[in-house]
Amino acid sequence: MHDLVEGLAHFQQDVFPAKAELFARLATTHRPHTLFVGCSDARVVPELITQREPGELFVIRTAGNLVPAHTADGSDGVAASIEYALAVLGVRDIVVCGHSACGAMTALAAGQDLAELPAVARWLRHAAPVGAPQAEVEALIRENVAVQLAHLATHPAVARALAAGAVTLHGWVYDIPTGAVEQIAPAPGRGAALAA
Repeated sequence: MHDLVEGLAHFQQDVFPAKAELFARLATTHRPHTLFVGCSDARVVPELITQREPGELFVIRTAGNLVPAHTADGSDGVAASIEYALAVLGVRDIVVCGHSACGAMTALAAGQDLAELPAVARWLRHAAPVGAPQAEVEALIRENVAVQLAHLATHPAVARALAAGAVTLHGWVYDIPTGAVEQIAPAPGRGAALAA
């Protein structure tokens, strides 16, 4: 905890004053251009990877960067955040970003026993289907991003925005050790290098 307190002091004494104009504007304006759905993994920091300032990304972080498909009751936090990002904030782009060495996808690929983690086991039902018990993790990570893009499209706010040409969906896989980002198409198995 001590390092967090030191970081907060550094932010308040050095970082905040240097960006005072930005924070003054953000106090009354909230207009992010992109909804970024990423993993909760502490190694994956959307604003760092994309080099965006505060206020530019509306971020949802979930284990495995999962987006449950829309349901009739739609009463979860992910659905509420998606709806708000589109209907109120008017984001123009949505990124689903998976990453290398994902613990959630590793557990699925290995067929890990999650009996002691029942909430995790239930949550991972929203992931890409595992074709074989020893599915290759990196392939599953990519397939999962494509599946989550398909899940996004089931949400009414996303479907309306897609039909109106008001939003574009993007799939990414971030490689932790190299910093490379691979673009993933909605159909599994079709990727292209995005940035080195």
